[in-house]
Amino acid sequence: MAPPAPAALLVLLLHCTLAWLGPPSAPRIYLSYKELLKTRSARPFTFGFNSSDYRILLLDQDQDRLYLGARDYLLALDMHNINREPLLIHWPAPLSHQAECRLAGKGQRGECFNYVRLAEPLNRTHLYVCGTGACRPVCALVHRGWKSQEYLFRMVPRSQEPGKGKCPYDPRQSSLATLVNGTLYAGMHVDFMGTDAALFRTMGPRPAIRTEQHDSRWLHDPVFLRAHVVPDSTERSDDKLYFFFREKALEGTVGAAVLARVGRVCLNDDGGQRALVNKWTTFLKARLVCSVVGEDGVETFFDELRDVFLLPTQDEKNPRVYGLFSTLGSVFQGSAVCAYPLSAVRAVFNGPFAHKEGHSYQWVPYTGRVPYPRPGACPGGTFTPGLRSTRELPDELVSFVRSHPLMYEAVYPVPRRPLLVRAGLPYSFTALAVDLAAAADGRYEVLFLGTDRGTVQKVVVLPKDPGVPAELTLEEVEVFESPASVTSLWISAKRHQLYVSSDVGLVQVTVHRCAAYGPACADCCLARDPYCAWDGQHCAPYSPGSARRVRRQDIKHGDPVRQCRGYNRHKQQLAEQVQFGVEGASVFLECRPPSPRTQVRWLVHSESGSPRPLPQERVLLLPPQGLLLSPVLLSDEGQYQCVGTENGYKRPLRRLLLRVLPRGLLEGPPSPVCHLPWGPLRSTRWGAQRRTQPPRAP
Repeated sequence: MAPPAPAALLVLLLHCTLAWLGPPSAPRIYLSYKELLKTRSARPFTFGFNSSDYRILLLDQDQDRLYLGARDYLLALDMHNINREPLLIHWPAPLSHQAECRLAGKGQRGECFNYVRLAEPLNRTHLYVCGTGACRPVCALVHRGWKSQEYLFRMVPRSQEPGKGKCPYDPRQSSLATLVNGTLYAGMHVDFMGTDAALFRTMGPRPAIRTEQHDSRWLHDPVFLRAHVVPDSTERSDDKLYFFFREKALEGTVGAAVLARVGRVCLNDDGGQRALVNKWTTFLKARLVCSVVGEDGVETFFDELRDVFLLPTQDEKNPRVYGLFSTLGSVFQGSAVCAYPLSAVRAVFNGPFAHKEGHSYQWVPYTGRVPYPRPGACPGGTFTPGLRSTRELPDELVSFVRSHPLMYEAVYPVPRRPLLVRAGLPYSFTALAVDLAAAADGRYEVLFLGTDRGTVQKVVVLPKDPGVPAELTLEEVEVFESPASVTSLWISAKRHQLYVSSDVGLVQVTVHRCAAYGPACADCCLARDPYCAWDGQHCAPYSPGSARRVRRQDIKHGDPVRQCRGYNRHKQQLAEQVQFGVEGASVFLECRPPSPRTQVRWLVHSESGSPRPLPQERVLLLPPQGLLLSPVLLSDEGQYQCVGTENGYKRPLRRLLLRVLPRGLLEGPPSPVCHLPWGPLRSTRWGAQRRTQPPRAP
């Protein structure tokens, strides 16, 4: 804890207009690209060939490889160090296909190349990869070897095949794909013109099926984002594919052009026998809601789903779903992150179906008889043990599914508010990754958010009050030399590494930069970073398995008084610095707070020790750098102290002794030595240490 200041310094606090506190959403530290590289916590990957549009396609934890797709190239990188020599496959589209693409009116925006969009493990030794193929999708097998040490990464000869229904035609269109037990599930626009969007199942032993074609009740101009297979019970026949997308709204009462959706299908769906032949018979969808309620009771919705992250829990049937949303309106623009337990999603799918009725065709809950077995149930599952295939479903049930794919109730986050909200910012969030970090006082959700200006923010979610989460932005770092929107964000919690890609490149970033918070124990404790702790000498990475008693960490409260007892005193001995001003001119007193959450106040007293107020009519606060005193009078001489308060913890940040030079002193020819009342002045710099020896007699 800092030593008590002299009583005279504590008598006077300036008026609240001379105190400054940064916005709560401001990051504690901001590192430019050059500053980030100096921390040695980032490795940018540079690819010498003429390529672009980098997409992280797969983190292979078993072989310690990262598979990166780019224009005309597929690369395998070392997850420990992406700058090691990569394994690469040059996979351009044939010249004839490029020519046909240009003849069809494409190519103005670079469509006539092969953009790799899919890389999924087919087995222990091979990958299944797909690319746009100059608007002619193509897929192939890649032999990756048994171990990462094998320098093996090559395309299997004569393995290329058409990729329709597996990869989009247009590289700008979003798509999703996941390979499960040799079966590929993919969502995309399947035609050259981009008018037919569908969720497909191809490959594998089961028949190829898709969503109903050109039926807006099923899919209405969707943008597909993510897909995950989640078990719904201990019975594997109940396993379902949950997929996330956004689409144009059908519900006329919501007033939004686009809504966020979660859909699901059974993995063992074989389509119908007479209706919905080769179509999903278990397809259902529901609205995902992320909103805030204002003081006037008006609910503001974030409807544009941008990214989704699933965080596993101890219960494999109930992972935690994180959604990144943005608004669509021109008046209010913002972003938000909401979290949903999958049990909340499952509860909505077990609720009422949406139905249009009445002369105005309003959406209401369906109150008629629901066919048995319940629409959306999987054959051979917990509730349908005697059903062997969806082809045995009654015609009544299949007809009901075709006309009622939408659930009436929406999925709300738990608790019923976002984890994070940002509004009125000059940027938007584009990508999301989440880690559950183990700290000394519990486990904390840490959000990593990519932005459209090429930065990544790290945010920790704190349990402020029961059921009411709070969040703190720990840092924001520029990960690219030139601003570029983050396209994909992947995290390896095991290695504490974050992988960030954009159109211009790829960067590997460590999830912590503890030394950047400051040299003192208080700085480390106030940062409240679950990855960092005070080890007795430095702010260092925290290891849950460490048995060292000296480590100090308090994420929940951030209390340096309790955590840093005995470690703060020697850090707070600030040397008093001398600063000179000229009578009638202006002088700037600098004081940079260690954090935007630090409230800065100025204390002033004369050299005799008596406190006095600052002339507020001549003081201009310039947050967060300091204050400007203009014009300066001889009576302004004295001792100035800048005091910072954060989370109830006070400490001096800077002590200045202001000396004012008389105006007449500067008139006449310059003299190498000026004899002043307090001694000679010789080439004194800004911030020079205060003279401690008495001046000699002239």
